[in-house]
Amino acid sequence: MTVRHLLGIAEHGTDGLRRMLELSVAPVLGSPLAGRGVALIFEKPSNRTRHSMEMAVVGLGGHPVYTRGEEVGFDVRETVEDATRILAGYHAVLAARVFSHAVVERMAAVSTVPVINMVSDVSHPLQALADVITMEEKVGSLSGVRVAWVGDWNNVARSLAEAVCLLGGTMSIAGPSGYDATDAELARIAGLGGRVEQHRDAGSAVEGALFVHTDTWISMGQEAESAARREIFAPFMVDEALMARAASGAWFMHCMPAHRGEEVSAGVFDGDRSLVIAQGHHRLTGARGALAWVCGAA
Repeated sequence: MTVRHLLGIAEHGTDGLRRMLELSVAPVLGSPLAGRGVALIFEKPSNRTRHSMEMAVVGLGGHPVYTRGEEVGFDVRETVEDATRILAGYHAVLAARVFSHAVVERMAAVSTVPVINMVSDVSHPLQALADVITMEEKVGSLSGVRVAWVGDWNNVARSLAEAVCLLGGTMSIAGPSGYDATDAELARIAGLGGRVEQHRDAGSAVEGALFVHTDTWISMGQEAESAARREIFAPFMVDEALMARAASGAWFMHCMPAHRGEEVSAGVFDGDRSLVIAQGHHRLTGARGALAWVCGAA
């Protein structure tokens, strides 16, 4: 039987994404992890990811084992491959939150059990699941829906764009030059089935968008660039004026943690059109669907 890994949101196509979403919101999933362990390996610490994944494992009958990056010591204490082979003998699923996407690729190449990417520098599939679940609660389907991303073209933006296009929506992106998507990447994402656009100003990107997303300008590991990034990204703050240019009744979304007064104004983040808390809660919803799916749920 082929082992199901989840390293990126696009790798299993529209059918795979849709099935994960269906499982995520299913009222009953049973206990596919009963009596089994799930290794949760964190090179990068996280609030939402740890709590949502631990509780998702428990909800499916399993036992989560939280492990700090230094306890495993990929390529320091032992190779990624050696650690993966050993852990696969203890657990039903290996999930890792890493700096380099190559690490989860190397894990998947040798693992006899499913590997889930809890975040890498390239992809954040669990966040994309939460984002889609949150948006579909409001519109039913993303087919034909315009979704905007304002800010840094990062792992969260990439996975969101892939999901939106797989589901037939339009992804509209705006960010400063040098922090945007390449033409090759835009073409790849557009080939997934939807439509993707890239704009040079935030106002153009949000025109007609029903959902406006952003993220911190300074991700973990980029602290040395803080001053430069704040200056470069300043024109891309999501504030009340920018939201007024989106579609009537548009919703604001942010994967968190957020920095009010930088990438988003306090009024927008805490306003009545903000979905950020529901979005955060759906990290648990999406995690249970992803786990059930890699465990073989049809």
